[in-house]
Amino acid sequence: MDPVSKLIAAYKIPVGPWGKSFIDFIVTYFQWFFDALSAVLEWGVEGTTFLLLQSPPVILALALAGVAYWLQKSRVLAAVVFIGLLFIINQGLWKETVQTLVLVVFATALSMLIGVPLGIWAAHKPRVWRVTQPVLDLMQTMPTFVYLIPILILFGLGAAPALIVTVIFAMPAPVRMTYLGLTSIPKPMLEAGESFGATKRQLLWKVELPAALPSIMAGLTQCIMLSLSMVVFATLIGAPSLGNPVNKALANRNIPLGIEAGLAIVILAIILDRVLAVKAGAKK
Repeated sequence: MDPVSKLIAAYKIPVGPWGKSFIDFIVTYFQWFFDALSAVLEWGVEGTTFLLLQSPPVILALALAGVAYWLQKSRVLAAVVFIGLLFIINQGLWKETVQTLVLVVFATALSMLIGVPLGIWAAHKPRVWRVTQPVLDLMQTMPTFVYLIPILILFGLGAAPALIVTVIFAMPAPVRMTYLGLTSIPKPMLEAGESFGATKRQLLWKVELPAALPSIMAGLTQCIMLSLSMVVFATLIGAPSLGNPVNKALANRNIPLGIEAGLAIVILAIILDRVLAVKAGAKK
């Protein structure tokens, strides 16, 4: 190492110790809050999973195929959903698939509930967007393992920390797509609404959101796919999902189990994508 590099490295900025001190401070004074939040989320996720698993797998698969048909009015899509779920049942991965589906639905719902209002706020307040944009960049580029470490310390193992880390990872998508949809609305459309005497609230609900709906729905689809990928990875911190058989296959070099779990993840991803992506396209 050259002298200049040695000089720079000799005065290391203690970013790591600062971060540890911050986490220690949060744990010391706010652990009660994280414990309560974890208990509520755990109760919601595990309760929903338990209720769904009480139904016979074939009946639940039929119900999900019916939901697909109701959303898209496509018999072909409903049949594909049902056949795909039957294959997952045949491979003995139904419980893990339901656990994954529940976590994805919860994570997507929370991400949209937070992300869409934040995107609306940022679209109407340029200063908010200037502050939000670098935060979103950081959230999307941060290595996944870095997310897991503080969440594991604050929430421990289980479904709750997996849900929280998934929301953090997936939320930037609806924020960005909502912002993009609202800022891409033609000005004449907004001026027409204002000329008819629409208030800001009426303009938002009757002009802006309907016009930005295709972009928001695209954000929903992205959010689902990001949630699915993160939920599978979050099995490292105790997430009950299809990531568990994947990890077992890796640990034991079990190629058949790895193929089965991988196909189940792919089938679930295709089902979620087609059921909602077609819906988004239909709204354009």
